[in-house]
Amino acid sequence: MRPALLFVALLLASVASADAVYRWTDADGVIHISSEKPPAGVQAERIEVRASHGSGSRTSSGARGSAAARPAASPQQVAQREEVLGSLRTRECVIALESLDRLTSGSQPTSPTELRRLQQTAELNCSKDPVRRREQEDMAAKLRVANSQTCVDARNRLAALLEPGAKPTREQLKSLQEFVEAHCTAPVR
Repeated sequence: MRPALLFVALLLASVASADAVYRWTDADGVIHISSEKPPAGVQAERIEVRASHGSGSRTSSGARGSAAARPAASPQQVAQREEVLGSLRTRECVIALESLDRLTSGSQPTSPTELRRLQQTAELNCSKDPVRRREQEDMAAKLRVANSQTCVDARNRLAALLEPGAKPTREQLKSLQEFVEAHCTAPVR
């Protein structure tokens, strides 16, 4: 009986020492990602980072818990939290940069408010390190291509070739699949 109680106590301690990352959108539509809790009353997505698990779990929360009840995070938890924060920030940065590029070079009218929101989201989430920022800009360019009409058409042609009754050659399938994999796969989801 004691080993079972010890296991439960260790399991509860691991859950209690979980660290979290928060993602929320402010009143202006700017996306924030932080290990700090959002302002009071702000609806946020809470992503748990646990040392004993490889992935975080997500929950939506408007309530604020007591930080004093939790023990300090371990170095492994801090590293995992920073990895999750970096990944989420990169995702938001890339999406904002791609949207800015698409909206400023397109023929559709775009509101200054939307452009400002995207610029603020990029400023908050893109890296200040020039090398990392260049990587994020390259990912945004790849995302723009992956979202382009050329890639939509290529994926549709590939789907048509894979339909029952279609009789594509092996070379047609291979060529189109290689194009889709090389150019039409989004670097972030």
